[in-house]
Amino acid sequence: MTMDATMRWVLPQIFAGQAQKELFHNEALTRIDMLLHGAVESADEGTPPVSPAVGECWIVAADASGAWEGQDGGLACWTEGGWRFAAPRAGLVLWVADRGHAMEHDGANWRNSAVREDGFYVGGTRVVGPQAGAIASPAGGTTVDTEARSTLAAILSALRAHGLIAA
Repeated sequence: MTMDATMRWVLPQIFAGQAQKELFHNEALTRIDMLLHGAVESADEGTPPVSPAVGECWIVAADASGAWEGQDGGLACWTEGGWRFAAPRAGLVLWVADRGHAMEHDGANWRNSAVREDGFYVGGTRVVGPQAGAIASPAGGTTVDTEARSTLAAILSALRAHGLIAA
């Protein structure tokens, strides 16, 4: 069986005796450039920008219109030859500039990366947040029980602030 495109990223293949092989080769390189170490401008736009720069890419938002119509959830990249599109596959990770973190495709949908600037997320819930101030070591005091309770309360407060335990 002869295929005219690769199985994973639908890159055009070249055949013996094929005319204008450079067009197919250049198209494959353009798609590879879109996907390799990918970064996109946004994942929240459904309308193509008016004046994109060559090489800028977007994850197409739902209910896309214009040149992006029918490409919901796909990758759109502006090239010298116009818009190029690629369908995402499970495991594709792209840096999203306006979110400041990566998004990952799970095979059906895009989801925010677990690691973000404001913390670490599990199932969409932040479980580790920004570091809070240090807890002072117990010192002095005449009643040990009061000092111990105060220190434990401070530890619990810090763990909650970090998102390590529920509030």
